[in-house]
Amino acid sequence: MLADMGAEVVRLQRLGDASAPGPFEPLHRGKSWLAIDLKAPGASEVVLRIVHQSHALIEGFRPGVAERLGVGPEECLDANPALIYGRVTGWGQDGPLAGAAGHDINFIALAGVLDLIGPSGQPPVIPLNLLADFGGGGMLLAFGVVCGLLEAQASGVGQVVDAAMVDGAALLSTMTHGLRAQGSWPGERGNNFLDGGAPFYQVYETADGGYVSVGAIEPEFYAELLARLGLGEDQLPSQFDPASWSDQRDRLAEVFATRSLAEWQQVLEGTDACFAPVNSAWEAYAHPHLAARETFVEVAGLRQPAPAPRFSRTAVGEPAPAASGSGTGETLTRFGFAPEEIAELASRGVIPNP
Repeated sequence: MLADMGAEVVRLQRLGDASAPGPFEPLHRGKSWLAIDLKAPGASEVVLRIVHQSHALIEGFRPGVAERLGVGPEECLDANPALIYGRVTGWGQDGPLAGAAGHDINFIALAGVLDLIGPSGQPPVIPLNLLADFGGGGMLLAFGVVCGLLEAQASGVGQVVDAAMVDGAALLSTMTHGLRAQGSWPGERGNNFLDGGAPFYQVYETADGGYVSVGAIEPEFYAELLARLGLGEDQLPSQFDPASWSDQRDRLAEVFATRSLAEWQQVLEGTDACFAPVNSAWEAYAHPHLAARETFVEVAGLRQPAPAPRFSRTAVGEPAPAASGSGTGETLTRFGFAPEEIAELASRGVIPNP
């Protein structure tokens, strides 16, 4: 996200990964890279020299690892007092679990988010690794780094940003905590109005095996949906009567099963019925709305999501290919390392041989 917005991002990677990121690694698009053995004598000095010329450093080690490598917050802020030191971990920098291994599924499970997702009476459904790794981790960190940079512009002093995926996942679920307190989320998983319990916020199968999504929460949108489905409001119980939701879902399922996905698109797409076809990630490329907005772009032969968000005055350019950034030697040269210094670092195994 930071590289997409125009930041110059240098990725420090393990010495064994000395080659450029491949063309099919869009998460690395627009970055330079520097292969380095952080455990080698003198490696930390290389990093600190780069830090001295940088606005931010981001690390994703377990707590304490960066300190042992000599590139922890104390050393980096000594080298650059205005630096924003971003740290992203699963469990956070402190707490009983801080040193334990984990992955997205564990972080959203502990935060109470995984339990919210899935059908009634069935195990929770795993939402890929989007909620903790990317939403509650990467995006939270990017937001924190930018906030830190804005504050440093006024104070001239940097600081550490502790972005924990477990915190970010919990933060993403803020609304459900409010709904629960208001009595609007009383049921178990799969029995509430945003988790598949309500017939007006649901996925239905079509006659040809496709799927449609319906999100007609507001009464006027629900009325529009029913009218376009050929159902009078008097044919179904009250929209917000949970006791009747099962019967309502069954009735709507019967109706949607009478036509193909393409036919329902003709009837419902672009209306206030709050409808969209359930596209595969690859079918989404060709949808007319996404094509018109250029939501996906092709870079080096790979179709991928375009940079977002968009700005009215400053344009976000086309994303660079993943392997377009300069490599180790070029990156060090850009940060002021002389050719003989680069050669000496290579001879000691700190960086790869040219």
